[in-house]
Amino acid sequence: MQTQRQLLYGLHLDALRMDDVVMRCRAALDTRQRVLVGVLNAAKLVNLRHDDVLRGSLLECDLLLADGQSVVWASRLLGHPLPERIAGIDLFDRLLRLADEEARSVYLLGATPDVLARLETSLRQRFPRLRIAGSQHGYFAESDSAEIADKIRKSGADMLFLGMASPRKEVFLGRFGATLGIPILHGVGGSFDVLAGQTRRAPLSWQRVGMEWAYRLLQEPRRLWWRYLRTNTAFIFMTLAEKVRPARALEARTGGALETARQA
Repeated sequence: MQTQRQLLYGLHLDALRMDDVVMRCRAALDTRQRVLVGVLNAAKLVNLRHDDVLRGSLLECDLLLADGQSVVWASRLLGHPLPERIAGIDLFDRLLRLADEEARSVYLLGATPDVLARLETSLRQRFPRLRIAGSQHGYFAESDSAEIADKIRKSGADMLFLGMASPRKEVFLGRFGATLGIPILHGVGGSFDVLAGQTRRAPLSWQRVGMEWAYRLLQEPRRLWWRYLRTNTAFIFMTLAEKVRPARALEARTGGALETARQA
């Protein structure tokens, strides 16, 4: 399936709608070909400038999608429009529905043991035909990573969802992603907490106007105010610079952090 890609901030983003992405993933399940999904928001665009692991992981993605509404708005301002926002949590939910429809199996990696247990209970109730091939909480020692990757590989799962923060999920995928033999790989961040009922997502009205970040800020102002102020301000300046002088396509830095993680 050929798709149009838009060069924005040095990255090639896929100009797809949600249904197109799900169709691409369904085809990958039939052929057992890998689709490593990456989602991009303003914070990642700011951080990839100085984070080699994050940059390398995004460049390796088979699908790179606009998670943040601000990225979609910026794409239109810059003359390289993306059709819609595809939030990582929404794609997660659609892929779970696909797994339920086709009796596919999933592996869950991330969150605390308690949240993970509640997530499994929730998924079994909502998606009775979905099969959980295995799960592992995200608070494991780095020395255990290879053993966990081996368990994931032996599970034969159709989809792997990583409910871990950056850059830990990027490091894990950088080391083991190519050897797992799992068609769909999707890092979903804090989505495990939401689907498990641990945290609340912004109402749909907030999501539609691109203010989901503000809803999260209201929930955790002390922890998030400085992060959002810094990244949102930096993103605005990045967009202005991109308007004046578009960035060239980025290339992975050989010998960088992702390469080091892969060889570790």
